[in-house]
Amino acid sequence: MQNPLLTPSAMPYQWPAFDILTAEHYLEAAQLGAAEQHTEIQRIVDEADAPTFSNTFLALESSGQTLRRALMTYFSVLSAHGTEPIRAIQTEMSSIYSAQEDEIYLNQSLYSRLQSVDCSDLVGEDARLAEQILKEFKLSGAGLDEAQKTQLKQLNAELSELSSTFSNRVLENQNAHAVHFDSAEELDGLSAQAIESAAQAAKQAGRASGYLLPLVSPTQQPALESLTNSESRRKVFTASISRGLDENPTVELAAQMAKLRAQRAALLGFANHAETVLAQATAPSTAAVEQRLTELTKAATANADKEAAVLSKIAGLDVTAWDWKFYANQVLREQYAVDSESLRSYFELDRVLFDGVFATATKLYGITFTERFDLPTYHEQVRVFEVFDADGSPLAIFTGDYLARDTKKGGAWMTSLRDAASYLDERPIVTNTLNISAPAPGDPILLTLDETNTLFHEFGHALHGMFSNGKYASLSGTSVPRDFVEFPSQVNEMWVLDEQVLPNYAVHHETGEPLDQETISKVQAAGLWGQGFATTEYLAASVLDWAWHTISSDTVIDDPVEFEQQVLADAGFNTELIPPRYRTGYFQHIFANGYSAGYYSYIWSEVLDADTVQWFEENGGLMRENGNRFREELLSRGNTRDPLESYELFRGRTARVEPLLRRRGLVNAE
Repeated sequence: MQNPLLTPSAMPYQWPAFDILTAEHYLEAAQLGAAEQHTEIQRIVDEADAPTFSNTFLALESSGQTLRRALMTYFSVLSAHGTEPIRAIQTEMSSIYSAQEDEIYLNQSLYSRLQSVDCSDLVGEDARLAEQILKEFKLSGAGLDEAQKTQLKQLNAELSELSSTFSNRVLENQNAHAVHFDSAEELDGLSAQAIESAAQAAKQAGRASGYLLPLVSPTQQPALESLTNSESRRKVFTASISRGLDENPTVELAAQMAKLRAQRAALLGFANHAETVLAQATAPSTAAVEQRLTELTKAATANADKEAAVLSKIAGLDVTAWDWKFYANQVLREQYAVDSESLRSYFELDRVLFDGVFATATKLYGITFTERFDLPTYHEQVRVFEVFDADGSPLAIFTGDYLARDTKKGGAWMTSLRDAASYLDERPIVTNTLNISAPAPGDPILLTLDETNTLFHEFGHALHGMFSNGKYASLSGTSVPRDFVEFPSQVNEMWVLDEQVLPNYAVHHETGEPLDQETISKVQAAGLWGQGFATTEYLAASVLDWAWHTISSDTVIDDPVEFEQQVLADAGFNTELIPPRYRTGYFQHIFANGYSAGYYSYIWSEVLDADTVQWFEENGGLMRENGNRFREELLSRGNTRDPLESYELFRGRTARVEPLLRRRGLVNAE
């Protein structure tokens, strides 16, 4: 059988032939694609005609399509359905990618030819493409001598291998640390559906009896809100927080990667890895990031201390880290009459998706969705939708893969299988992947309010990808600076509790009764409750990321766990009570998923987000003209111009931080 990745797919939108793709196909296509691109690069270098934008920059942009097709498809599947054969080739696939990056960006002849092009007359996207490519070459080490380039290649190869190993171990640890309980009594507080789901999970894991609670990616686990038994909560919390410390350690891998990244930064002429990241970010300096984190930490921890006092009073003793979520949920129930577990009954997945997420996009942007059942998928749980623009023309393919399984990494994310790129005559295929606990057979898929929020959040990323209308794939959709990429997704969260949106989808799955207005008002009023905790655990993870990636190349870290603890203590965090959202041992964002020295970007982007929400509120909210403006000036632009320029054209001014401070309850928090 011919490898289906070696040529563009004949299916709509170049949809991959998932029904016949194998691990061997991915590897072969990557290997052949790398060789193909090598020939294409050599052709650019050997071109007899004088260097022009067309025969250098455009030729480079259009090269390597077989390799690109193989890598985009493979890494999307690896994260979502990493079966043993797929995971077995991860190190080799990552090495091919890393080596190819080095071959291109450390090619002195290619770099010299690009540099010799007169770009002074270029405008618009052509000028932006040339600017970004030259910057990428410089930051990748194109200006180094041959000995330094050899050293850089070795560092890149080692980092690629360590990242793959880290990712695999995190998934293994997440599955291995699933918590087993002997009796249903230990799970008191969970719904009947959740307990039955735990029983099914135990059977699927090969347990003779009992109940198994799988872990999700962050430190705090959803079950901690509902389990009435403190010892059961402690077991779940301890299992979560100890990932990567025991028989399958990841903390040493993380320390090695941080050290190698610091060495690579020094080789490139930077003081630390964070500086190399900010060279392609909107944040102006490491000092600016540190200042933002420090000022927010002071206010957030002060709020968290007040919340802890409230919880301890309710508990009748000093609250512990594993008890926090349980008593916080009790505050919601008693002071705001909000019960997180009972709210699930109003958030059935399909209702939230069709009558919430999709319906909101239709009202804002005029787009519509038709589910397709004719395109093969990598797993039976994946759902495929064709998206049509307001004028009825085909726009994109959107896929949703929502349920947790043991072949899927933790967390939630958006990826692209194809980009919007008119130069390649390519239209977008974007994916959303979540980890919602699978219900028992026959039961509906019910979401927590947090999971509902995540559904809207990830679809904001999807909109960013689907609406992109640029010429070049490398400037398309979410290919923006890392501290800007979360902005569109965070904005889309504003519709979760919007008065025009929520009543359409928040309907009891059994009775059909809508969520009553009194409860909605209480949920909205409860919005500020818990912001001290939420902001603190996020900031602790951001500070941890920043600490790992601002070390110098000669820093010696003998004990990664002690390093983590000391960094967080020095920053003013009480991690015994509020641990970071991710500890080093399972911090995939920064050690496997490209967010190194970039976890701060969520709060950085949220400044833009909160300011944008204020704009929507000032201009009538859920209206087509508002959606069209947001789409035209921001969502469709990708990286075709400076994203902050796009923001200022949309907003009419630079962003202000005050809306974020009010949202997070950080105003006057001392």
